[in-house]
Amino acid sequence: MILRDKLLFTPGPLMTSPSVKQAMLRDAGSWEADFNAIVAAAREDLLRLAGVSRSKGWEAVLMQGSGTFGVEAVFQTCVPASGKVAVLVNGAYGERIVEMLRCARIDHVAVRGAEDEPNDPRALEAALAADSAITHVAMVHCETTTGILNPIEAVGLMARDRGKIFIVDAMSSFAGLPIDLEACGIDFLISSSNKCIEGTPGFSFVIAKRAALFANEGHARSLSLDLAAQLRGFERNGKFRYTPPTQVILAFVQALKELDEEGGVCQRHRRYCRNHQVLHAGMRRLGFQSYLKPEALSPIITTYLYPSADFNFDQFHARLSDRGFVIYPGKLTKVDTFRIATIGHLFPADFELLVAAMELTLREIS
Repeated sequence: MILRDKLLFTPGPLMTSPSVKQAMLRDAGSWEADFNAIVAAAREDLLRLAGVSRSKGWEAVLMQGSGTFGVEAVFQTCVPASGKVAVLVNGAYGERIVEMLRCARIDHVAVRGAEDEPNDPRALEAALAADSAITHVAMVHCETTTGILNPIEAVGLMARDRGKIFIVDAMSSFAGLPIDLEACGIDFLISSSNKCIEGTPGFSFVIAKRAALFANEGHARSLSLDLAAQLRGFERNGKFRYTPPTQVILAFVQALKELDEEGGVCQRHRRYCRNHQVLHAGMRRLGFQSYLKPEALSPIITTYLYPSADFNFDQFHARLSDRGFVIYPGKLTKVDTFRIATIGHLFPADFELLVAAMELTLREIS
């Protein structure tokens, strides 16, 4: 039987609640006072969700576009011409940061590690000791290539102790995992509307220390990605500088409300952990092994190895999709894998259904 709406076991876009979808069925004027008040409230809610406040020097800035736009906006705006960024890399999204910096002609060094191991703070320590020109440190918290969690607290404290600005791509982790921005020494945290807050795609957001955000004001390398100018616009008249995704923002506000109703980040994290437990137990029963060691697994997304050399993922994926279940191919280049996310508006029973559908599919294609 085909489900009316396919279940997305993907890390974004992901499953949203009916009421989040319903919230988009309105038109809103982007210059109207009532819409601008909604945007202002959402920015305050993000600060509260992050455990920081404007009174302590923090700001939340919304930026049109996907999460990549938000990450790139930070680099385009907040690294001076004399700056140099050390990027810790152990997957495709760390490599994307390197590519952003290359395109923007920002001086940088990639501190690369194995894709199945968390970033090593000792490697960063060696890079900082060898190069006094480094001014910024950047890393991905949950590297969606594999689902591995990287040690943002150890890296952030090292960066802070050495006077470096610390930038964290928390695209797949913010609101799904507890993060203490102050304790981790974070200056910029970037995420998006369509991840663990369980909204729809259309904008990213940056939670930043105001002083770090404005330190390079007026010298952004991009007009539309100028994060400081975006914040100045909000402060001047409450408006986005350019057309905002109005319906997506309305859905996001509803998603924030539902996150609160669930019990906040800690309760959402517990649900995601339970989702992962059900999935992983079922996958082991079916003979699948995770790419990562057990201690490196996260409750966000899990990468599984092909069960045999002749396993046909495209056929497996297509038949699962026909049954109403959507999973992701892998992003590793040296190992054959696929990925299943355990975030979004999904619950343990959904993962029991997924495992059952996989078992039937495996029988069909074997």
